[in-house]
Amino acid sequence: MQRVSVVVPAYNEEATILQVLDSLQVKVENLAEILVVDDASTDGTAGLCRQYQSSHPVVRYFQLPCNCGKTAALAEGFRRSTGEIVIVQDADLEYDPADINNVVQPIQHGEADVVYGSRFHAPHASQTFYLRSFLANLLLTFLSNLFTGMKLSDVETCYKAFRGEIIRGMRITSARFGFEIEVTAKLARLHSRVAEVPISYNGRTYAEGKKIGIRDGLMALWYILKYNLLVSKKDFFYPEGSFEP
Repeated sequence: MQRVSVVVPAYNEEATILQVLDSLQVKVENLAEILVVDDASTDGTAGLCRQYQSSHPVVRYFQLPCNCGKTAALAEGFRRSTGEIVIVQDADLEYDPADINNVVQPIQHGEADVVYGSRFHAPHASQTFYLRSFLANLLLTFLSNLFTGMKLSDVETCYKAFRGEIIRGMRITSARFGFEIEVTAKLARLHSRVAEVPISYNGRTYAEGKKIGIRDGLMALWYILKYNLLVSKKDFFYPEGSFEP
């Protein structure tokens, strides 16, 4: 089976980061590594992760020199990953690492190049959404699908799994939370095989630390136009990286 690298972007997640790291090691099969990329946290996240890394060899901790945003943290983690499959895991407790095995399965079986975990296809009622985030996701998913021609149900999902050679070579240039829209547009234009599988979800409130806001929604609208219409495919990858579907 192909090895799985898990990239965990983190910013001020001292309350949950260790629980997430423990859960990943217990629940993820064929785990190659967990790459925690700290976006210059100002709380105790750095100290906790450094101490944890010293006694858990599967965990690799990196800290960005400044608060650059989630997309920059993801790009750093992707670049440093080594697994045949690479997946994103948020550092909070909104997503259950037990779902990762199902998310990567279509790639393991050669049925997809990329898999999105959809919070809207779950067969049970354990999902917890908050209205503003729910409506914003519906709108962005609809507009993204309109430009990409895809039929995704959840473009803003955290759980996105990739064949390693696709995501490691991809040039990621958006800011803050723009990764979701950028990568979806590029995958569509590359004619990658993208699948969706159901996942569980327990959304947290802004009081509990949710960081995405109205500004990010407006930026996402611009990114839909930019990466579907304005960026040339020749600029999708770094010179040493390429992917032929």
